[in-house]
Amino acid sequence: MPAQEEKAGRIVVGVDGSEPGDAALRWAVRQAELTGASVDAVIVWEYPAALSGYGMGPIPMYDNDFPVVAEKTVTEAISKAVDPASHVQVRAQVVEGGAALALLNAAEGADLLVVGSRGHGGFAGALLGSVSQHCVHHARCPVVVIRGHGEG
Repeated sequence: MPAQEEKAGRIVVGVDGSEPGDAALRWAVRQAELTGASVDAVIVWEYPAALSGYGMGPIPMYDNDFPVVAEKTVTEAISKAVDPASHVQVRAQVVEGGAALALLNAAEGADLLVVGSRGHGGFAGALLGSVSQHCVHHARCPVVVIRGHGEG
C-alpha cells in the first residue's frame, strides 16, 4: 500500500428503530459520503428480564423473535437512510447485550461513533442512565449525538 494512501475510515452508528436512531444513521451516511468512510449500523437487543425468568435464561418460545425483529429493524433503517446510488458501504450488525457496552465494543478502532438521543435528559436521564451519555463518557473515539425533535 503506497504511503500516501490511507485506509478509509469507519463510522459506527447505533440503530434502534426510533426517530433519533434513524436520524443518527442518516447523519452517519452523509458523513461517510464526505469522508469516504464505511458505516457499521449496529442494533443491539436483549431478552427482557420478565421473559428470561429473572436471569435463568430465555423462554424457548421467544428464542428467535428478538434477533429476527432486530435484523428487520436495522435492514429497514438502512434501506430508508441510504440512497441506492450512494457509494457508501453500510454493514448491518445485530448484537445481543446491553446497548451502551455493545456500541462501545463495536466502536473499538472506529473513527467515529454516532448515536441518537431520545431526550431523557435531566432528572429522568440521571435516574435511568443514558446510552448516549454513557458512550460520550467512555468511547475511545469521537462521539456525535443526534438529538431528537423537540429537544433543546
